[in-house]
Amino acid sequence: MRLSIFPLPGAILFPGLQLPLHIFEPRYRALVSDALARDRRISMIQPRQLGESGSLYDVGCIGRIGEFEALEDGRYNLILEGERRFRLIRELDVTTAFRQVEGEAIEEPEDQYLASVERAGFEQEARRFADRQGYSVDWDSVAKLDDQSLINGVSQIAPFDAAAKQALLEAHDLTARCELLIQLMQFFGLHDGGDDGRVTLQ
Repeated sequence: MRLSIFPLPGAILFPGLQLPLHIFEPRYRALVSDALARDRRISMIQPRQLGESGSLYDVGCIGRIGEFEALEDGRYNLILEGERRFRLIRELDVTTAFRQVEGEAIEEPEDQYLASVERAGFEQEARRFADRQGYSVDWDSVAKLDDQSLINGVSQIAPFDAAAKQALLEAHDLTARCELLIQLMQFFGLHDGGDDGRVTLQ
């Protein structure tokens, strides 16, 4: 399938989650305008290198524009709602200002749940992580989240570098993603993460 992409470093979208975006560059304003005129879909994928034509990672996520605000100067504020992951096949030669690729949808395992011991272990490590970072967390609300919302939500917002976030997105299933998240949080506790406070897999 043909996908219009927004290659934004450090921005990860997971199925079932939302990503707020402020669109101001002309090429991405054109991307949003085109999406709104067609199927409202924009695909998020991270570039491996910075630059307009840098190579791309192999896996991204198709999103659908939900709420949006068109500003008078041509900028947009919007909420992108994650639908499903895709695997990059090849980049297409196009005349549009924005990049387009051929991709294939990734079939997700059905009815993914964590074992009770896995969920408990994750929440315990997440509490340690939050305490070390000085985060204020409503743990009663966390306890009410289903497993996918919890693991994918933390994966999307955690202060990890682009490579770590990409590894989380590419994890085969929820259990593998949970295990990787725990490893990253433990690693974060042993390293300062560099000047910007992000844990890195470099």
